[in-house]
Amino acid sequence: MRAAIWAGLCGLGMAGLVAACAPEPKKQTTGRMDFVTLCADCHGDEGKGDGPLAESLTPRPIDVTQVAAKNGGVFPKARVMGHIEGFTMGRSESPMPSFGDVLAGPTVPYDTGDGRAVPTSERLVALIEYVEGMQE
Repeated sequence: MRAAIWAGLCGLGMAGLVAACAPEPKKQTTGRMDFVTLCADCHGDEGKGDGPLAESLTPRPIDVTQVAAKNGGVFPKARVMGHIEGFTMGRSESPMPSFGDVLAGPTVPYDTGDGRAVPTSERLVALIEYVEGMQE
């Protein structure tokens, strides 16, 4: 009987040790959270290009809800991701900051539509999928 009690107490002690040594869960961000934090000041909460800083910028921020509509109904993931990361394809007049470093972190395989899954930041994937979901 004492052996069973002792074994039970040891098991509880070990479980407590394992729980104490387990890494803290990472705070997960979502595409929506990153959009609000990184994009809404310029593009607006709904992505219409009407954020509180929009009027002071030249050129004005685009209406991100219309990206697919202005691209023949197809959302150009690779191009938009590049723009978010800071690759403006020669457009030096763009006031948009680079968010590549901000969104860096763990990667996942992601296919932007060309049939090739390449390692891409999880946060960038979440943000691009959120923006894609905003299309009208």
